[in-house]
Amino acid sequence: MSGFDLSGLTASFSGKRVIGPLSLQVNPSEKIALVGKSGAGKSTLIRLIHERVNRDSSLIPQELGLVSALSVFHNVYMGQLDKHATWYNTVTLARPFAKDRTEVNSLLQSLGMTEKFWTPTASLSGGQRQRVAIARALYRNAPMLLADEPVSALDGPMAHSVMALLRDGFSTSIIALHDVELALKYCTRIVGIQDGQIALDDTAERLAASDIMSLY
Repeated sequence: MSGFDLSGLTASFSGKRVIGPLSLQVNPSEKIALVGKSGAGKSTLIRLIHERVNRDSSLIPQELGLVSALSVFHNVYMGQLDKHATWYNTVTLARPFAKDRTEVNSLLQSLGMTEKFWTPTASLSGGQRQRVAIARALYRNAPMLLADEPVSALDGPMAHSVMALLRDGFSTSIIALHDVELALKYCTRIVGIQDGQIALDDTAERLAASDIMSLY
C-alpha cells in the first residue's frame, strides 16, 4: 500500500470538538504509534482513519467487535467474510473448509490459542478475546493495520510477542498504545496526541521515553 495524506480530520461529540482539525501524512511501510493519555483523541482518530481507508485495512477496535456466540474459528474467519461468496460463508458456518481451518489454526498457534479453536468467545478471558481479534486482523491480510490498544489485556511476554507479530504482519500500521516502551521498540514513528491535536511527531530512534511521558 502506498502512503496517503489525511487532511482536515475533525470530530465532535455533543457539540465539543475532540479531534482536529489535524492532518497526518502516512508514508509507505511506516509503523506509527499513537501515544497520549486517555481521552486525548487516539481512539477517535483511529476510527476517522478507518473510515477513509476502510477496505485497505485490518481493524482491531478497542471494544474488539467479536460475536460472543460464535467460536474462535468463526470470529477469526470473519476477517475474510467479504472475500467469499455468500454460499461459501453459509457453508463455513456449519462445516468449515479444510483450507480455512488450517490457515486459522496456524494463526492461533502463533498466539497460543489452538486449544480454543471451537470455544465460543463468550467464555474466553479478556486477554484471550484480544488475541482472537488480533488473529482476525492478521487473517484479513490487509496491507495496513489500524489498532486501538491491541495488547492492553496481555502480560509482558505475550504483549511483546503480539507486537512483533503485528509489526511483521503488516507493511504499514497505525497503533494507539499506552505502553511507551512497546511504542518505541516496535514502531518507527511516534505521533503524540494531546487535546485532539498532534503535539509530537518524530522517529522512534530520535526519542526516549522521557520525551513522550510529558504527554501523559
